[in-house]
Amino acid sequence: MQFSKMFVLNMSMLITIAYLASVFYKYIVIRASSRVKQISSVLALIFAGWISTVFGFQLTDEVVFDLRYVPLIVAVLTYRQPYSVIIVGVGIGLSRLTFGITDATIAAVLNMSILGVLCAGLNIWMRRSSYRLIVKGILVTVIVNVVNSVNIAFLGVIPPAYFFSHIMPYTLPTGIVLSLIFAFILRDFQNEQNRILLIQSTNRLLSLQKEELQKAQIVLEDRAKQLMIASQYKSEFLANMSHELRTPLNSVINFAQMISENADTMEREEIIRFANMIDQSGQELLRLINDILDLSKVEAGRLDIVLEDISLSQLLEDAMNHFQLVADKKGIELVLEKKAGLPDTLWSDPQRVQQILRNLMSNAIKFTPRGKVTLTVSIRQVKQEDHVSDCLVFSVQDTGIGIPEDKHHSIFEAFQQADGSISRKFGGTGLGLSISRDLARLLGGSIELESAAGQGSIFHLRLPVTVKK
Repeated sequence: MQFSKMFVLNMSMLITIAYLASVFYKYIVIRASSRVKQISSVLALIFAGWISTVFGFQLTDEVVFDLRYVPLIVAVLTYRQPYSVIIVGVGIGLSRLTFGITDATIAAVLNMSILGVLCAGLNIWMRRSSYRLIVKGILVTVIVNVVNSVNIAFLGVIPPAYFFSHIMPYTLPTGIVLSLIFAFILRDFQNEQNRILLIQSTNRLLSLQKEELQKAQIVLEDRAKQLMIASQYKSEFLANMSHELRTPLNSVINFAQMISENADTMEREEIIRFANMIDQSGQELLRLINDILDLSKVEAGRLDIVLEDISLSQLLEDAMNHFQLVADKKGIELVLEKKAGLPDTLWSDPQRVQQILRNLMSNAIKFTPRGKVTLTVSIRQVKQEDHVSDCLVFSVQDTGIGIPEDKHHSIFEAFQQADGSISRKFGGTGLGLSISRDLARLLGGSIELESAAGQGSIFHLRLPVTVKK
């Protein structure tokens, strides 16, 4: 009866230690590294075995009966490393030496060391066995209790016959039952701890998902705003385009009707003047249609580039002659500056280079109420990935209204760079810069802008002198 009371007291102490260890792990050790967690759990099990001995049943001055092997069973059921199980067994055995070095304490060290090695083997078996966990737990508990009793009988200081007949009938079944109860209680502790860890992990995951959703929401709101702005600009573009197309088309129709209805009464000079107006309106209408077609071709990747040698002097002469009359009518000075070291020819697509220059110069003249427009041509060296190459820089500078800094990027975007009031005041579709930027890229170059509101603008067209064929 004394053995049963002692074992129940031991079990109470082990449950208390298990609870305190669970609290300690939950609030302190859980934040530590996995190595610290492993060492802490091993020390806790060794301490639990030592406490069992402290509150064990004192049969004689040297002999103590207790449940010090129960923490070893726990190690078998929870650890994945066999060497940790051996350390727990040997550690519990060595803790028995704190009560003095006698034949009984040496036998206890030897007994727990043997049990440690046995439990390490059971640990390996448990991880490889296909039995249910509850079956493996019962088998491990029974085996450890039986081997512990046999070791005490043959290694201890109590005669085997007396132990088998007077002590083991009480200690073995009680030890098995209490070990199983403690194992199940500990299993509950462990399951609860796992649930807590799962909840914490889930909370962290939900927190991360919440942050990602918030970021995604911000991105979606930004894209929705961009789509709304793009829709607004596209609506403005379509309204402006409708006006731009209708104006020359109406001119063509009206002048043609006037000639048709009054041909007999109109003088030759008047008919020629109306015909010239029809031609100008037709050319304007053709230019608008070409802009739209060019934009569509660039976006579809179907715009063909034909490279050939271009006479630089002829290119510049054509550009200046094309706008000289328009500049003179508006009272704007048109200036050409050639820097030193310019090549005679440029390897590029003459049609597209002229188209870019005309777009840039047309815009410069259009948005310059008074002053001058300067076309400067220079040669510069540009560092590529593994070499330095020459590029021509066509700089179109005006003294016009300028462009606010926050509009420097948007003016190159189709449907987004047109300000409705600006378009109505100066005319145009607002596609020229977008097409020019894309054409410059297709030619291996780029367009850069320097401007500020009210201070004029400078557009730099950079083109390679030669390109790889």
